[in-house]
Amino acid sequence: MPFSITLALYFILSLFTLSSSAFTSQHYSTALQYSILFFEGQRSGKLPSNQRLTWRGNSALSDGSSYHVDLVGGYYDAGDNVKFGLPMAFTTTLLAWSVIEFGDSMGNEIENAREAVRWGSDYLLKAATDAPNGLYVQVGDPNLDHKCWERPEDMDTPRTVYKITAQNPGSDVAAETAAALAAASIVFKTSDPSYSNKLLDAALKVFDFADKHRGAYSDSLHSVVCPFYCSYSGYNDELLWGASWIYKASKNSIHLNYIQSNGHILGADDDDYTFSWDDKRPGTKILLSQDFLVQNSEEFQIYKAHSDNYICSLIPGTSSSSGQYTPGGLFFKGSESNLQYVTSAAFLLLTYAKYLSSNGGSIRCGTSRISPEELIAEAKKQVDYILGENPEKMSYMVGFGDRYPQHIHHRGSSVPSLHSRPNRVSCNEGFQFLYSSSPNPNVLVGAIVGGPDNGDKFSDDRNNYQQSEPATYINAPFVGALAYFSKTP
Repeated sequence: MPFSITLALYFILSLFTLSSSAFTSQHYSTALQYSILFFEGQRSGKLPSNQRLTWRGNSALSDGSSYHVDLVGGYYDAGDNVKFGLPMAFTTTLLAWSVIEFGDSMGNEIENAREAVRWGSDYLLKAATDAPNGLYVQVGDPNLDHKCWERPEDMDTPRTVYKITAQNPGSDVAAETAAALAAASIVFKTSDPSYSNKLLDAALKVFDFADKHRGAYSDSLHSVVCPFYCSYSGYNDELLWGASWIYKASKNSIHLNYIQSNGHILGADDDDYTFSWDDKRPGTKILLSQDFLVQNSEEFQIYKAHSDNYICSLIPGTSSSSGQYTPGGLFFKGSESNLQYVTSAAFLLLTYAKYLSSNGGSIRCGTSRISPEELIAEAKKQVDYILGENPEKMSYMVGFGDRYPQHIHHRGSSVPSLHSRPNRVSCNEGFQFLYSSSPNPNVLVGAIVGGPDNGDKFSDDRNNYQQSEPATYINAPFVGALAYFSKTP
C-alpha cells in the first residue's frame, strides 16, 4: 500500500476515534478533578482544614529544624516519604504550565489547580531561602527511607537535609527550581500579584546561582540522588529551560539575550523525543516556539523548526516517526513508569496544537502536512488509553472507571490510616502491608500509576513498582491535557 494512502487511513482512523470515544467532556472533567485531588495525597507538612483526602494526616513537621531552616511542606514524589527537589520542581513547573495554557478550561477546578501549584511553590520558596548562595534540594535519606514501609504520619527515618552550594553545585536542580518559581509567578500574576513578584524575585536569584556555579547535582550528591533521580541529561537543558521560563515571566532583555547567546550550546539544536523530569529539551522548544508562532518573533524561529521535528517523531505513520508504540497504541519509552512519558507527550501535543492554531499553522512531517487537529487526535488517543480504552480495559487512574489498580506501590495508601489504626506502625511492621494481597485500604484518588509494559500487559502488584507506583510528575502534565478535553465542545 502506498505510504500516502497508509498515512491517510491512519489519520482517518485517528479522527474517527476522536469522535467516537466513549468519554464525554463530563468524563474528562471528573478525571481532571481526580488528577488534581491526587496531589493532596502527596502533601507533606501540616495539612489545611479543607484537606479532602482525609485519610492523610500531618507529617514531617520538623523538616529542616535541625539545620535551622524551615523546610516543612512540599510533596512526596511518589510512593515513598522523601522530598526530592528535582522532580518536585519539575512537577510544580508542569502544574503551572497546565494552568497557564488550559486554566480557562478548568472551570470550578481552577482554584484547586492553583492550590496544587502553590503547595509546591511555597515549599520551593523555603528551599531557596539562602539563594543566591545555595539551595536546599532534598529532605530525607532515600537509602534509609526505602528500608522501611511506613505511612508518612509515622516515619522515623532520618530527615537529613541536602544542599547545593558554590563548592558542591547543582545547576540542574537549581535551574529547574528557577523554572518552577517563574512559571508559578505567571499563574499568580493577576490573582496574587505580591506573591507573584516574590516568586519571580526568588527565581532570578536561584537561576543566577545555577548559572554562575555550574555542575550536576548528581555529582555533588551522588549517593543520595542516584539511582533515584540522577541527572542523566546533564544540566544544560535545565539552564535553557530556566532562562526560558524567567523570560516568559519577566520579558526582560537579559534573559532574552541569554537564550539567544547560549541556546546553541545548551541544547537548542538537539532533537530528542522524551520530555521528563530529567530532560527538558523538547519542552523548552515548544515553550519558545510560542513566541514565533503567536508573536512572530523571528529570533525564536529555530525553536519552531525543532518543535516540528519533535512533534513529527511522535506521530505514527509518518516518515519522521521515531517513537515506539505498544500493539494497543500507547507511546512507549521505558519499562519503568512509562506513563510519565505519555502524559508529558500528550501535554506537548496539545500545547503545540494550540500555538499552531493561533496563526492557522501546520507542520510538515516528511512529505505529509499535519494539522493541529491531527495532533489533538493523537493526544486524545493517549489520554483515552490511560483512562481505560486499552486492551486490558483498565483505567490507570486510581478511582476512575469501573476497573483500576487496587494494589498501588504507595506507603500511605497501603498502610491503614490513623483513623482506622491510630497506633504507630513501625518500619518493619509495615512490610506486611507491602506484601499483602488485599487492596490498598486508602484510595489515592487520581493517582496515575507507571502503567503497562510494551505488550499492553499490566500487573496490579504492589511489588512491581515499575508498573504500580504513582508519581507527581506523571500527573502534572495530565492535568493540562484533561483540562483541554474537559472543555465543552
